[in-house]
Amino acid sequence: MENKKMNKTPPLSCMTMLQLLCSLVLLFLVQGFSCIEAVRIDREIDVSIDAWGSVGGLVKREERRILVSTEFGDVSAVDIGDGLGREFHLQFIRLDPNALFLPVLLHADMVFYVHTGAGLLSWTNDGKLLRMRLERGDLFRLEAGNVFYLHSGLEPERERLRINAIFTSSNEESQQVPSLGVYSSINDLIRGFDRRTLQAAFKVPEEVIEELISGAKTPPIIHAAPTRQKKNLREKEALVIKAVLGMGYNEIVSDTKNKKKSKTFNFFREDPDFQNCNGWSTAVSQKHLHILRGSSFGAFMVNLSRGVMMGPHWNPMATEISVVLQGQGMVRVVCPSTLTDQECNSSRLRVKEGDVFTVPRFHAMTQISFNNESFVFMGFSTSTARNHPQFLAGKASVLRVLDKHVMEAAFNVANTTLDQIIATQAESVILDCISCAEEEEMLLEQEIEREREVGRAREEEEARRRQEEEERRAREEEERRREEEERRRQEEEEESRREEEVRQREEEEEQQPPEEEEPQPEEEEGRPQEEETEHEEEAGEEEQEEERIAKPVTLRMTPQRGGEKESKWVGEKMLKNQMKGPKQLKHTRRVRVEKQEKGEKERNPGRKAEARRLLKARLKP
Repeated sequence: MENKKMNKTPPLSCMTMLQLLCSLVLLFLVQGFSCIEAVRIDREIDVSIDAWGSVGGLVKREERRILVSTEFGDVSAVDIGDGLGREFHLQFIRLDPNALFLPVLLHADMVFYVHTGAGLLSWTNDGKLLRMRLERGDLFRLEAGNVFYLHSGLEPERERLRINAIFTSSNEESQQVPSLGVYSSINDLIRGFDRRTLQAAFKVPEEVIEELISGAKTPPIIHAAPTRQKKNLREKEALVIKAVLGMGYNEIVSDTKNKKKSKTFNFFREDPDFQNCNGWSTAVSQKHLHILRGSSFGAFMVNLSRGVMMGPHWNPMATEISVVLQGQGMVRVVCPSTLTDQECNSSRLRVKEGDVFTVPRFHAMTQISFNNESFVFMGFSTSTARNHPQFLAGKASVLRVLDKHVMEAAFNVANTTLDQIIATQAESVILDCISCAEEEEMLLEQEIEREREVGRAREEEEARRRQEEEERRAREEEERRREEEERRRQEEEEESRREEEVRQREEEEEQQPPEEEEPQPEEEEGRPQEEETEHEEEAGEEEQEEERIAKPVTLRMTPQRGGEKESKWVGEKMLKNQMKGPKQLKHTRRVRVEKQEKGEKERNPGRKAEARRLLKARLKP
C-alpha cells in the first residue's frame, strides 16, 4: 500500500534537479563571500587601531602632513607628544635624483639622518659656505640661523634622497616656532625688498635686479639645471650668497672630512655599541659627534633580527622619539608606579615602516620583532650626554647590583626564586623572544576588543539614559497636557454653567408679565411707609373736610380794608363753600384719588392692579 503511494509521487525532472543544484551552489557562494567580507572588515578594524594605553605616542605614516609636494620631491611633517605634555616636530624630506631643495633660513636647530640615497649639502657657517657629501646612514646637525640647501645625486638609477629630521627650540622660542615655522625661504626674504633697496645693497645694474625678482615664484623643490645652464645658476647663487653673507662666490670653501665641525657620524661605518646574534644597537652623543655639542638631541639605531626583543629597560636621562626604518614590531611601554591617584595605562603599540613612536623618560619599555621579519628603527633622544639605559633582565640587569635580601622583601619571594630570575638569562640587551610579538599583538587585539565592548556598553548605557530621560520628559509632558486639558474642561464647564444660569434667568424674565415685575429692594422697603403716610394724610384731610361741611356757618364780620363791600364778598364766598353737599364731596375725593393713582403709575407701572384695588376701596362711602 505504501509502495503504491510512493509510486504516485512524480519524480523530479532533470531540469528541476539542475535548478536546485544551481540554487545550492549560489547560496554557498553568497555565504562564503559574506564570511570573507566579514573577516576582511574585522581585519581592517583591527589594523586601523594599532595603539592601546595612555603612555607614549604613535603617529602612523599615513597620518603625516604634506607641507610641500612637487613632481621632483616632497616634504611631510609630524607633531608627536610623549604623553607627558612635551611635543616634538619632525620632517621627512624626499628628493628625486638631480633635484634641488632651494635655500632656506633655519629658525631652529636641525638634527637629521640620511635614510636612503646620496646628495650634496651646502650650508653657511661662520661667514663661509660649506659643502659636504651625504650618504645613507649619515647623522649631522645644522644650527639655527644657518642657510642650507640640498642637491640630490645625479644618477637616475640611485634611490631617492630621504632625510629624517627633528627640530628643536628653547622654551622662550617655543611659542614662536608654530607661527614662523622651522625655516623660511631665502627667495621670499630677498623678494620682500623693493628694487631700489636691492640695487643699492648688491651694487649691480638695474637689469640684474630686475631679472632676479621679476621671474615667476619657484616651488621649494625643483629639478636641478642641466650642465649648459650651470654657469647662469652659479651666477645667481653667487648673488644670493653675497646678499646673505656679504662675500663673493670665490670665497666659498668646499668641506673635507677632516674638519670636526663638518664631520658626520655614519651608523653603518662605525662599530655598534652592542652586538650579538640577535641584533645590534648604537647610540650617538656629543662624544661621538662633535657637532652635537650644544644641541638638545642625540641619536640611536637598533636592528633586531627575527623573533627577538630589546630587553626591558628604561632611560634615566632621555625621552626617545623613534622612526621605523624597516619591518614591523611591537612596543610595550609600562607606567612607573606613583603614590598619587593619577591614572596611567601601560601601552602596547603596533608599528611598521614609516611610523613614529615615543617613549618618555623613566618609563620601562621593550621593542619586539615578529617571527617572520626583522625590525629596524632609529630615533632621537632628548639628551646628548651618555644615557646608560638601565636593563631589568640579562647579564646587564640592574637587579644583579641590588642587595638580594632587599629584593626578596620587595618582590616577597624566596631566595631561590630570586636567584633563578637573576641568574638564568645568559644574554644581555637583545634577547631571544620567539612569538613574543605575536602574543603581544594578540593581547593588543583583546584589549582593543574589550575597549570596544566597554565603548558599546557605554553607548548602550548612554542610549538607555537618553531613552529614560526622553520617557521622563514624555511623562511630564503628558501630565502637563492632562492638567491643561482638565483646567480647560473645568473652565468650559464653569462657562457653560454661567451661560445656563443667564439663559434661565432670561427665560424667567420673559415668562413673567411686565406688571408683575418685582420692584427693586430699596423701593419695596420704602413704599409701604410712604403709602401708609399718604393714606393717613388723606384720611385726615377727609375728616377735616367733613367737619367743615357739618359745621354751621357762622358769619363773623370784621373790619376790612375794603369796607362794607369787601366784607360782603367774603361772607358770600364762605357761604357758597358751606353749601357744597355730599355729591360735591365725592367728586373731590375721586379727583384726588386719580391724581394719586397717576403718580403711582409714573413711579411703578407694575403696580397697576394694586392701584386699581386701592382706588375701589377709597371710592366706597
